[in-house]
Amino acid sequence: MNPSTVLASSTVGRSFGSLPWKIISYLIAAIVIIPILVIFTQWGTVGYGEQAIWQHLFNTKLDRLLLNTVVLLFGVGFGVTLLGVSLAWLCSVCDFPGRRVFEWALMLPLAIPAYVMAFVFLGMMNYAGPVQTALRGWFGQDVYFPNVQGSGAVIVVLSLVLYPYVYMLARSAFVAQGRQILDAGRILGKSYWQAFFRLAIPVARPAIVAGIALALMETLADFGAVSIFNYDTFTTAIYDAWYGLFNLAVAAQLASLLLLFVALMLVLEQKGRAQARYIQKSSRNLRPYQLRGGRALAASAYCTGIFLIAFALPFAQLVLWAMEIVAEEFNPRYWSFLFNTLGLGVIAALATTVFALMLAYVKRLPGAARERRWQGLAIRVSTLGYALPGSVLAVGIILSFTLLDQALVSAAREMFSLSIRPFLVGSLFALVLAYSTRFMAVAFAPVESGFERINPTVIEAAKSLGSSPGRVLRQVYVPLLRPGILTALIIVFVDVMKEMPATLIMRPFGWDTLAVRIYQMTAEGQWERAALPSVTLILLGLIPVILLIRSGRPAQI
Repeated sequence: MNPSTVLASSTVGRSFGSLPWKIISYLIAAIVIIPILVIFTQWGTVGYGEQAIWQHLFNTKLDRLLLNTVVLLFGVGFGVTLLGVSLAWLCSVCDFPGRRVFEWALMLPLAIPAYVMAFVFLGMMNYAGPVQTALRGWFGQDVYFPNVQGSGAVIVVLSLVLYPYVYMLARSAFVAQGRQILDAGRILGKSYWQAFFRLAIPVARPAIVAGIALALMETLADFGAVSIFNYDTFTTAIYDAWYGLFNLAVAAQLASLLLLFVALMLVLEQKGRAQARYIQKSSRNLRPYQLRGGRALAASAYCTGIFLIAFALPFAQLVLWAMEIVAEEFNPRYWSFLFNTLGLGVIAALATTVFALMLAYVKRLPGAARERRWQGLAIRVSTLGYALPGSVLAVGIILSFTLLDQALVSAAREMFSLSIRPFLVGSLFALVLAYSTRFMAVAFAPVESGFERINPTVIEAAKSLGSSPGRVLRQVYVPLLRPGILTALIIVFVDVMKEMPATLIMRPFGWDTLAVRIYQMTAEGQWERAALPSVTLILLGLIPVILLIRSGRPAQI
């Protein structure tokens, strides 16, 4: 037989063998994009009831929703930039007492959910809290204290929780620069601060912008913190339209407006990533600036203050509250919350990681240039879920499943004369699907990183022996990918346990989780009863932060 004929038939065989895997990637992309499209179709179903609700929103609070959302974005953007960039600069280019501890300690606020930080802040800072009580004891009853439920308080809380996004990316950029840029600026006659603002910041700007965009997307997605502060934004409006006004169409229309803000943040984040390659190569052999005297003391005090406010003091307060009522709250009901939380986390982590493994594997299957472009588009769409707020995703999936339920019920009645009840909406399957869509990118990143570390010759050897794509994945890739798969499982597991909006809206009856318990208790102002599940979530949330510190810690300069 002609060798070219053998080669062609072998190529065709591999193409057909990889076809089911490619179809899976298109299906995953469809699962992500269909709920978004269904949300926007709701603008075509504006009836009399929807018009009345929109008129009510226009007359009462739509302008406030827009203003609050914009103020929150600008405020948090400024806060995370100030904290993240300043801390990253100190811990990457300067040397002062405690620097090596602060390098990783300043990332720990990532383990605290924003809604937990919110109720701890209120519990400590309100009129009956320990801070105001102590101030009145020291300075009298008329001592002034700012409003702890205004926009400023919300901005402070979210900035403290979200600044690590900017800190991590900015620090990596500054470590790559080292002292080289500053020394060049000083040679050109620039002062220290002029070299910092005119040279170091512009070079690190892509990384800083990407970190800010990630923080702002989390701000837009937040529901728990803003609801605890009674601060109306689009996420709270979506929930109110659904559960207060009982109109899913208006909730979807509000969700579509929120998606416009998300799209803007996504564009900023993608632009930041696209330009990140212009950062200088690592200068790890250059020595950091040694701060002395008052400057060293000020740097240590600044980092210590941020660490105390953003992590140590809130966590200590939660532990104190939990110890007060642990005997009362540590009961079978708490175990049911924990079991539901762990169960959902395990199921969602397994499903999401399997889907991410499939997507990363499909990326490496052979195909024509045009086919590979479509595959790349499908993978990008499949990993867009991290940019979708949980409330928006919940609305889209429930609308989609409502339509599918109606179609299935109608088909069963007409084709088989069966009367069945809708079973998709409010199911565990729908909630796990929302989790998988939301955190697909979180699982995809470590799995994809694991694929890139595998020597291609090992895979080519397996393919040359006639192994099918499925067998290559099971017997060759998976054993080599165990570290990346384990990392993906852990990170998704913890993120699912902390997710509040999607869980609150979509959970099946009786599936209350630790996050839902925290929301229910904080809605009633019972901070102590929310402490025990909060401590549990924070301790679990430390696991991926520790993994991040160990695996992604920038090299010392």
